[in-house]
Amino acid sequence: MVKLSPTVSSLLVYAPMRLSKAPQDPNELRITGLGGGSPQWTIVILLTFLTILPSILICTTPFARLLIVFHFLRQALGLQTTPSNQTLVGLSVIMTFFLMQPTGEAIYRDSIVPFRAGQITAVDALVRGGAPMRQFMSHYVREQDVALFLEMAKQPRPETIDDVSFRVLLPAYILSELKAGFQIGAVLFLPFLVVDMVVASITTSVGMMQLPPVVISTPLKLLLFLMVDGWHLLIGALMRSFS
Repeated sequence: MVKLSPTVSSLLVYAPMRLSKAPQDPNELRITGLGGGSPQWTIVILLTFLTILPSILICTTPFARLLIVFHFLRQALGLQTTPSNQTLVGLSVIMTFFLMQPTGEAIYRDSIVPFRAGQITAVDALVRGGAPMRQFMSHYVREQDVALFLEMAKQPRPETIDDVSFRVLLPAYILSELKAGFQIGAVLFLPFLVVDMVVASITTSVGMMQLPPVVISTPLKLLLFLMVDGWHLLIGALMRSFS
């Protein structure tokens, strides 16, 4: 057995302690902290964003209004599965992307680019990204819906819409979008309802009880929709409702 001198033994004992107490690199502290530009925080934020992306798409964009109108159209035409749900959802997503592109560009320019450059923190990036979304939702939210949630939240009446918190603005916006979607769908339903009533009256008066009226009215409604170029008119009206 090899005997070590007291000097060598003390060095072996205290060396790990000295290494563990060595000061860390200031750059390492900046990367692992809450500062901007951290790859770890970037991954966390991206994963969180992907998790809540469906809810964000539905609650803060025109997606809900568009999908409701398309479902009303399918019911008004008397079609149960055509176009399919996947087709309607895909069309709503594409139109939502078209409408939200200016807002997305503003979020990318003011929030994502400075965050990736390490100029702002993750919290600052979220605050900056919320400003364009607030501006978009403020254009289409109804005053009575905002007042309703202000009363439920027991918050004082703000001077401007910019002073409304996201806690109030988000539910007020989705409620306004639901009302707008149902209003457009109800107006869209009326001409096809007239066709159904006329066909039902004619078939009943001539005694065609063996043939359901919907079998005759559905082709007529499809012909009427195609003759007036219904998809073009509907998409144009929806786009102009967000101008």
